[in-house]
Amino acid sequence: MYFDYQATTPVADEVLLRMQPYFAEFFANPHSVDHALGWKSAAVVESATQQVARLMGADSDEIIFTSGATESNNLAILGLAKRAALKKSSRNRILLSAIEHKCVLSVGRVLEEQYGFKVDSIPVDQNGHILSVELERLLGDDVLLVSIMAVNNEIGSIQDISGLSEIIRANDTIFHCDAAQAPVAMIMENFATYVDMLSLSGHKMYGPKGIGVLFICRGLQDQVEPLFYGGGQQNGLRSGTLPTPLCVGMGAAAEYIGSLETLRKRDELCALRDKFLNMLLALPWPTELYGAEHDRRHPGNISIGFSGFHAQDILGVLQPHLAASTGSACTSGISEPSHVLRAIGLATEQAESVIRFSLGFETSDQEVDGAVKLIDMALRRLANL
Repeated sequence: MYFDYQATTPVADEVLLRMQPYFAEFFANPHSVDHALGWKSAAVVESATQQVARLMGADSDEIIFTSGATESNNLAILGLAKRAALKKSSRNRILLSAIEHKCVLSVGRVLEEQYGFKVDSIPVDQNGHILSVELERLLGDDVLLVSIMAVNNEIGSIQDISGLSEIIRANDTIFHCDAAQAPVAMIMENFATYVDMLSLSGHKMYGPKGIGVLFICRGLQDQVEPLFYGGGQQNGLRSGTLPTPLCVGMGAAAEYIGSLETLRKRDELCALRDKFLNMLLALPWPTELYGAEHDRRHPGNISIGFSGFHAQDILGVLQPHLAASTGSACTSGISEPSHVLRAIGLATEQAESVIRFSLGFETSDQEVDGAVKLIDMALRRLANL
């Protein structure tokens, strides 16, 4: 039973069908400009950029295809900062929320160690929401960029992106948003009006792995240094031959996730998540939910601690019957509590007890019932009952 949809989603059937012809039947290079087959590939790639653009309210020339959200985040933050450093800009400070994805925090360390930027952390409250007062305090004329994720990948907290945008833009500062978890969680049709750059990942939104997007507003594109160089594709920001099938899949996923059918599925997912949560809380074990309230939380996310137990022990006993994730990350072989859980105030022992169960559109009532029974049995086994 799969309860790890925030780690990756399956490719939706309709997305896979759209992709298939471009692996073998219509395989021409989309950058081959001298023949009709190349034109056809280029046309479907352009169609895909339009589909992604519509999802967030952008224009197609503001969509840059990447290999995924990690590359998108690097291109956005590192690319902007490198260009600013080359121009010796007086804006030499970066603000990153305390609960960003590790790829964003890693870029921050690179900017400090290799480019001389000062990187400050924006604190969050116990529910994982940005403390607006602290954001306002940290902002200043020397801040180049603020990066805040839309939906947290561990505890599911949904940020008020429009409200944060008002604060950030009042300071004339560039706003980047890692929105990899947002498509399943919320309607994104106006995001391009709130942020200057936005990252997406195909495999978090029922599309294929290996493809992502960086939205860069048109007026900012000449301020971003590419990560690598070549034929000058995609406005010179990301050279290289585009993978036509993956681009088609990304576009189809954007269309799928923005459909009326998905709106209905999202409501059903919320209801199923709440049923699962209530059943977990009713078990005869001390438990605690971490993260935001119902309406400000990813509809499939449950981040729950089992007091007195170690999350990795629970998941180990559950194998190979149930897939979920801990709130921990392993760095250089050393297991340590999640930085997200620490940022919302959890002690080490609490953080080590937390499991992230993430449900998806395919999760069934029967799977929820079965998962609760398995979790109860696992806890009984670990408690030697």
